[in-house]
Amino acid sequence: MKQDDNTPAMSEAALVEVLSSSLYPGAEKNSVVMVLAYCQAAHLDPMLKPVHIVPIWNTKTKKMQDTVMPGIGLYRIQAARTGQYAGISEPEYGPPVTAKLSGVEVTYPEWCRVTVKRQMSNGLVAEYTANERWLENYATSSKDTAAPNAMWKRRAFAQLAKCAEAQALRKAFPEVGSAPTADEMEGKAFEEPARDVSPRQHAQPEPEALPAYSDELLTENIVRWQPLIDSNRTSPEHLIATISSKYTLSPAQIEKITNLKALDGDSA
Repeated sequence: MKQDDNTPAMSEAALVEVLSSSLYPGAEKNSVVMVLAYCQAAHLDPMLKPVHIVPIWNTKTKKMQDTVMPGIGLYRIQAARTGQYAGISEPEYGPPVTAKLSGVEVTYPEWCRVTVKRQMSNGLVAEYTANERWLENYATSSKDTAAPNAMWKRRAFAQLAKCAEAQALRKAFPEVGSAPTADEMEGKAFEEPARDVSPRQHAQPEPEALPAYSDELLTENIVRWQPLIDSNRTSPEHLIATISSKYTLSPAQIEKITNLKALDGDSA
């Protein structure tokens, strides 16, 4: 396997084995291979664990699916590589809330605010602030409960701070990516695409066929129509439109009515 500057000089199989036994214990080999491919594509050192393997519930397949997600450390690395990272504020927390979620009592901050600073090309330092709420970010212990998992219960403040920092880094450095971090996606689910709930359009019934206009009636009426056309009180087009609203005219009948104008022209 061809190595780049960020990949240790060993075979891919050996590297997968090392990652599986050290940084990603218990993970499927295919998932570790995905991590390695991600790092190679992004020129990252996999031994720094810039990404995580996050099992996410797939609502379509009805099973957990390993997904490679960037860690907060990766966003910090990418921001630092720009040479414009000018620091970050200490997390600010909202009032603590104590509540029971599916019978589990947990104390958590209502919100957390983090500001990331970026030095612009003109020398000014811009500040980008993100405010994240605990209830909108915490991971549940399973898909069928509202109780937080062990990490979000034990580190309610620190986990939310990482989510707020990730959002602030994305706002300050949009070029580093927009994917959510592992901390933000842990315990979440791949949702099914939105369903179309707009009212269905019912097919309109086909209009009933109009009765045919009889040749006998046409012959009888032509005698009456000709004087009206000669005196400009009607026209073949008007007659055709009027009759067609109630009857079906054959091409031959339409031609006969149209020729009434020709007769008028000849007499003129």
